Amino acid sequence: MSRKEKAVIIGGGISGKLAARVLSDFFQEVLIIERDQKPEGPLPRKGVPQGEHIHALLHAGESGLESLFPGITEKFYSSGAIKINSTKDLAWFHHGVWKLRFDGEYSTILQTRPHLEWHIEQYIKRIPNVTVQYNQSVQNFLYKEKENIIVGVEVVDRSGDTENILAELVVDASGVSGITSKWFEKLGIHIPETKAKIGLSYISRTFQLANNHDRDWAIKILYPNPPVEKIGGTISKVEGNRFLVTINGYHNVIDEKEILKNNTGFLELAKKLPKLDIYEEIKDAVPLSSTSIYRVPQIVWRQYQQVKHFPEGLLVIGDTLCRINPVFGQGMSISVLEALALQRLFKNSDHSIKKLATTFHRQAARIISPIWNMVITEDFRYPETKGKKPLGLFIQQWYAKKIFLISSQNQYVYNSLYKVMNLIHPMTTLMHPRILKTVLKQTFVK
Repeated sequence: MSRKEKAVIIGGGISGKLAARVLSDFFQEVLIIERDQKPEGPLPRKGVPQGEHIHALLHAGESGLESLFPGITEKFYSSGAIKINSTKDLAWFHHGVWKLRFDGEYSTILQTRPHLEWHIEQYIKRIPNVTVQYNQSVQNFLYKEKENIIVGVEVVDRSGDTENILAELVVDASGVSGITSKWFEKLGIHIPETKAKIGLSYISRTFQLANNHDRDWAIKILYPNPPVEKIGGTISKVEGNRFLVTINGYHNVIDEKEILKNNTGFLELAKKLPKLDIYEEIKDAVPLSSTSIYRVPQIVWRQYQQVKHFPEGLLVIGDTLCRINPVFGQGMSISVLEALALQRLFKNSDHSIKKLATTFHRQAARIISPIWNMVITEDFRYPETKGKKPLGLFIQQWYAKKIFLISSQNQYVYNSLYKVMNLIHPMTTLMHPRILKTVLKQTFVK
């Protein structure tokens, strides 16, 4: 594909930065429109309210990020991120059992979302044909209705001044409440959506823990055993010798006002976890932050690949396409996989931008589909979850639960589960004859 003139990206979050990195190889100029002010360091941003909570970069996401930004993994570590053995340094209480711990073949990066995003930002700054305009928002598309083509965006700054910016490609990476869905709605164009109401609350706080030579983990997850238990939590070491604690509750089970009443609210919430491990760690710890709250009332997958007559010159990526349940830590890695798919399309395609965008949305759907299915299989363990249930849900839930329980004692099964959950191997890996035989034996042989 010949080098195009200009691409505009709406939103300078992680998916927007990833798109900018990819498009910088194929456009003479790439412009990111970001509503937040210019960051002064690895600090939480107003436009990323989820940034103060625990984030995970799965193995597939880490590998893809390194390929897009060579050397960034070492930058993470040299500035304080924690490198752990993924199956040895993680203590994971899952569906009522502790996962087996062993010295495995994979590593995981523990760091805060602002730390990760800050380093991506530094790489973006070094790309000469990428520019970021801060304190600006896109309020409309520049649209030629007869040709069904978007030719740019209308931008407004904080003083209210507007500017029209022309572009051959506009990428919407503005998030779940982004401009594209609202714009389609105004035009009366239906976007097929798959939703699930989960009523999720995220409550987080950062602590300095007392030294403990018996602490044999770097991250500990206490996942609820549904449908009875609805509150889970994670404590993770992050840069700066700090520990970030995130407690999550499904279906509005957490009284957020009660948590914020006084300094003991967070501790009292920690007592409600499936085990007292996290509470015991933080009861005498020094709080380093206030309590942050983030809500995810529902998850949604907008299936733009099904929209007929999708306008030329527009592409949707990241949470703008699909906001998935953040408890499972797959959102950032999905964005990385989408960016890599976009890169492959530009490298291998001679199609027009219109056809390329259509193909990209189809490929993004293929990335999202198995992950979405994996997530809602768990979300629907709660009868309060509202949404369209997948076919064969009961069988999927039964089989997944067997895998979870067996992975507390069988290294091969847990290692296979790890690869699936980290998006290294497909779901069919868990149907390998060896695993299937283990499940059946555990079920029927006494």
